Amino acid sequence: MKRRFGILTGILAAGIGALACATAFAEDDAPVTPDGTPAYIVKDGQVDKGTYNGYRRFHATCHVCHGFDASGSSFAPSLADSLKRLSYDDFKEVVVNGRQNQGATGDKVMPSFGLDPNIMNNLDDIYRYLKARADGALPGGRPQRIGG
Repeated sequence: MKRRFGILTGILAAGIGALACATAFAEDDAPVTPDGTPAYIVKDGQVDKGTYNGYRRFHATCHVCHGFDASGSSFAPSLADSLKRLSYDDFKEVVVNGRQNQGATGDKVMPSFGLDPNIMNNLDDIYRYLKARADGALPGGRPQRIGG
């Protein structure tokens, strides 16, 4: 029951976050693929507003475990590598509900961020940033925003 509540809460928060993103940005600022998956724009090393926001939000919270530029650390894997294999839906599932993996060196725990508005309201943008890094479209370091 607890997991189902987390999923429903996360879906509700993600929906509210997506609605906020849809109303706050122009189409070029927060692009999506035809199936609705968040996309990014990188031109001459500059990024769209959503991807830039994702960089900022990632480095405000996620980098503590996942390393600067999503390159990983001794605490958590490189998300620049993980998003080469992880779908958007799988990414949301892990962020909303967390995950626990057991390995040779012990347990690795990804906490749930389903109730954290700083993450959930910016989840699409965080995905944009991480996907741009995973695709090799965006090098490490602070990107510049297109037009900004």
